[in-house]
Amino acid sequence: MASFEPPKSGEPIVMSASGVLSVPDHPIVPFIEGDGTGPDIWRASSAVLDAAVAKAYGGRRRLEWYEVYAGEKAKKLFDNWLPEATVEAYRRYLVGIKGPLTTPVGKGIRSLNVALRQLLDLYVCLRPVRWFTGVPSPVRKPGDVDMVIFRENTEDIYAGIEWEAESAEARKIVQFLQQEMGVQKIRFPATSGIGIKPVSREGTERLVRAALEYALRERRRSLTFVHKGNIMKFTEGAFRDWGYATAKRDFRAQIVTERESWILGNAEKPGLTAEENARLVEPGYDMAPPEARAELVAEIEAALQLIPTHGNGQWKQKLLVKDSIADITLQQVLTRAKEFDVIATLNLNGDYLSDALAAQVGGIGIAPGGNVNYVTGHAIFEATHGTAPKYANLDKVNPGSVILSGEMMLRHLGWAEAADLVIRGMDGAIGAKTVTYDFARLMEGAKEVKCSEFGQAIIAHMG
Repeated sequence: MASFEPPKSGEPIVMSASGVLSVPDHPIVPFIEGDGTGPDIWRASSAVLDAAVAKAYGGRRRLEWYEVYAGEKAKKLFDNWLPEATVEAYRRYLVGIKGPLTTPVGKGIRSLNVALRQLLDLYVCLRPVRWFTGVPSPVRKPGDVDMVIFRENTEDIYAGIEWEAESAEARKIVQFLQQEMGVQKIRFPATSGIGIKPVSREGTERLVRAALEYALRERRRSLTFVHKGNIMKFTEGAFRDWGYATAKRDFRAQIVTERESWILGNAEKPGLTAEENARLVEPGYDMAPPEARAELVAEIEAALQLIPTHGNGQWKQKLLVKDSIADITLQQVLTRAKEFDVIATLNLNGDYLSDALAAQVGGIGIAPGGNVNYVTGHAIFEATHGTAPKYANLDKVNPGSVILSGEMMLRHLGWAEAADLVIRGMDGAIGAKTVTYDFARLMEGAKEVKCSEFGQAIIAHMG
């Protein structure tokens, strides 16, 4: 059984009774350097993070790194892709970081990244996306992208509930659906693989609550629920409905929904009746059946009850909560990026959206990510790209994803001064066109540097 000793100095991060992280000056932070290019990236990244902390706090604070193992290195050392001691270290010390990991080949072997998220119930996949001036981009206005995605990390397709086509299990499920549930929509039942996506009220509420608390704390403008509820009404549609219900119930004084903003804005016109307000909100009001008209008027009247706290323009100072269909969202983040700020969404939508947005601001090579449980305090920040084994040990690739994931980790610890230095250094290095090959080949007049040299350039530009 694998075991590895933590550093002799340093203290664990703990969650206080009030639900706030208590971070010592020398916190023990587990890390996995990663497979393929992971060791090159980790050396550059840890140097940047250590330099930022040292500069910000004059030596008073220090990260006590604790190497733990997963992936190829763990397999070679312990004949185990993911030793229990690694999981226990992240469980014990709460906050850690990791490089990219290889997914073992073979049936029945799950992704190591997914395993860590599920074992620690890291229900938020946090993906901030912003552009650094000078980074090559395929879009005309990459600077319009400044979004933070809260992607649900335990349900939807991530639950992995499926049965292979033509297997006995698939035939059994199809038989049950057809004979017991009356399902007639499976076009080719004999040769269909079957998958189930669970979406729960509890899973939705905890994700949405985390997104709302973040948006309010960081003074963001809006929160958008991205979903496909027009087709999948009881999963994606329920996600939207439960999201709105959570916002209204738990954050009523601080938020306004988009429809409420229309109603309250209309109500500022003198003498407007509820029916006239309804016609402005829904142009087809007069052609709707009586029950639909009554439902809309009831919605108008409920929103008007907010006038003491939200009326007379007060709603303009609230966090705007709205929703958007997933397919139109993927179009509008290209054409109207400024309309999106914080996004809360289910797993698959968030997967597509975060990678598409990363492409708009320079690629997944500098896209950071974190997996967080805001209740227990557990968090693992990680590279969002793959292992790129053909570049292993060449000191060549861009370490930006792990560096910026480390910046997220520092901010999560409350060490904002050090996190700000990482951003300043990244801005400075890219602005000076001192970049790794992936950017250099697309930037006129760039100086191509090694992975380690890019890390040193970031340190030099911290100021």
